[in-house]
Amino acid sequence: MLNLLKVQKQIEYFLEEDIGMFDVTSTIMIDADAHGAFDLNARQPLVVSGIEVARLVFERYVLDIEIKIYAKDGDRVETGTRLMSVAGNAQNILTAERNALNLLQHMSGIATMTAQYVDAIAGTGCQLLDTRKTTPGLRMLEKHAVVCGGGRNHRLSLDNGLMIKDNHIAVCGGLTAAIKKAKAMVPALTMVEVECDRLDQVKEALEAGADIIMLDNMGPDMLREAVKIVGGKVPLEASGGINLETIRPIAETGVDYASVGRITQSSPAVDIGLDEAR
Repeated sequence: MLNLLKVQKQIEYFLEEDIGMFDVTSTIMIDADAHGAFDLNARQPLVVSGIEVARLVFERYVLDIEIKIYAKDGDRVETGTRLMSVAGNAQNILTAERNALNLLQHMSGIATMTAQYVDAIAGTGCQLLDTRKTTPGLRMLEKHAVVCGGGRNHRLSLDNGLMIKDNHIAVCGGLTAAIKKAKAMVPALTMVEVECDRLDQVKEALEAGADIIMLDNMGPDMLREAVKIVGGKVPLEASGGINLETIRPIAETGVDYASVGRITQSSPAVDIGLDEAR
């Protein structure tokens, strides 16, 4: 899922932002020719995401670095697991350390929370989706992390699918009119998804030819009614305010997907440290 060429370009910016003119501390405190060997260790149970991104950070800034990778994206690891080892110019490794850790901790945090949601709906037949609620500039990395945690990606960007929401419906003069306009203009192989927050809208969307129906902020009882109305004719996506406590009852209503913005918007970074190799 990662475009490594794009990631490399982003890393250039990340390093420039963090270093500024030069790393004052490492330059003063560490001899220019000093050699260092370090391990990246998990300090809590987590799902790994961003190993290759961290590798690219170190390789971009540390010439002739030696890197060994012990875990791959998607692995579930326990506290104390060595994820990667790096050896080379100590000054440059410590300059690049923060960027490598920031990205690895952030992406693994998203993967870890995603896995919690995936585990919560195991056996229901419902699949977890992410949303476009991502950090500007980091969407590709964050959506990759969702996949590492066992989730699936919704739209990658606005040009990746057509979704009719309440404001589109209002401007177009109604739900049926909006779907008709979308179906007439959308590329042939692109599906039309419609957001509904009432059961009468679900019926109207189905009759108007929607390919997917998003059920917005509906409770389990209303979701079950929507599932009956649609009768498996099109996929249904539950969305809006879903959390770890509510996702299982929602998934058990029979919807095909549950989309959760907080897995990319609110996942805490996990604890991964760079420690001197033993």
